[in-house]
Amino acid sequence: MTEGVGMDLIEVARVERALDRYPRLADRLFTEGELQYAASRGRPGRHLAARFAAKEAVVKALGLGPGTSLREIEVVSGDEEDPTPRVRLSGRVGEEAVQRGLGIQVSLTHAKEMAGAVAIAGKV
Repeated sequence: MTEGVGMDLIEVARVERALDRYPRLADRLFTEGELQYAASRGRPGRHLAARFAAKEAVVKALGLGPGTSLREIEVVSGDEEDPTPRVRLSGRVGEEAVQRGLGIQVSLTHAKEMAGAVAIAGKV
């Protein structure tokens, strides 16, 4: 049963400019695993933008408010067996999801100029 849906769309260049202008911003928004994954890609900003959109979509799907730590929402890439990206929740966000009995499914997309994500919160 679906308990919440969130969607976010962002310009890739906007994320790239923000990360260039404020180098420490990446450490405030992304986990080490997310940063390593993006760094292994041809255009890291595109992958970070998609992950940022996913984090925002998760916040919306869970009905969380401003001040939510986006580092507590980690987008984990799939593997060869199952390439579907997953979301790993920790801290206050993880506690909230567990308390409400919710799991998250996420879908990411990115193109040359835009990145987006949809998150669905459902009972586990």
